[in-house]
Amino acid sequence: MGNIYFTIIEGVAVETWRDNVSFVLVEPAEPGNIGSAARAIKNMGFTRLELVNPCDHLTDEARWLASNSVDILERSVVHPSLAEALKDKAIAVGTTRRTGRTRGLIMPLKKCAAELASLAAENRIAIVFGREDRGLTNDEIRQCSYLTTIPSSTDQPSLNLAQAVLLVAYELSQLEARDNAHRLVSREEMLPLFDRISRTLKIMGYMPRGQRDMEGKIMQNVRNLIGRSGLTDWELRMIQGLCARIEELAQGENGTCE
Repeated sequence: MGNIYFTIIEGVAVETWRDNVSFVLVEPAEPGNIGSAARAIKNMGFTRLELVNPCDHLTDEARWLASNSVDILERSVVHPSLAEALKDKAIAVGTTRRTGRTRGLIMPLKKCAAELASLAAENRIAIVFGREDRGLTNDEIRQCSYLTTIPSSTDQPSLNLAQAVLLVAYELSQLEARDNAHRLVSREEMLPLFDRISRTLKIMGYMPRGQRDMEGKIMQNVRNLIGRSGLTDWELRMIQGLCARIEELAQGENGTCE
């Protein structure tokens, strides 16, 4: 299985870098797909399956299709929302078969896998899979750092959920994590920063007044830029400090701070 790591991340013992990778299924509707996904990740040496508002995932069908991976199925963590599932993760990658500029950065699977493997020794990673029939919503996509896509035939581009999980897990399993990866802050820790940046941009007059759509697009681009590679604790505090200094200067010039 490659190099063995043993470290502590947020109080939890992590034996190998693969233990930092979570496969997150959003509202899966078929118990069989959940069982097959559990089998797929165990086939490739991974252990963490997380479910967002799933159907009954402990049915006989799910257990049968999980085969010798029922332990992964039974240990799966259930969350009420994607935001809850991602709050302790440093990087979250959504999977999609649809492309387009409105979807933000979409990275080919091999390149994405290499990027994640370079971070996984020290950071919790989430790979997010959407619903069987319609994938991820726009709001869920916005919660991801970036997207990845699996090359497939134009005649039949849509993959079964468990197949997609298996292919992503396989690509990751072929790589080794770097033991010099930087520890990044969690997504939950970054949320106040985005609010601070938005406020600072308004103070600077960068945000167009009365144009909520444009304001949303600007902040989504900021989230994508920062979320793509994550932030160390020092970088987070540095940007917070820059925002605070800008606010102080603006307050001194205007006598008030919006």
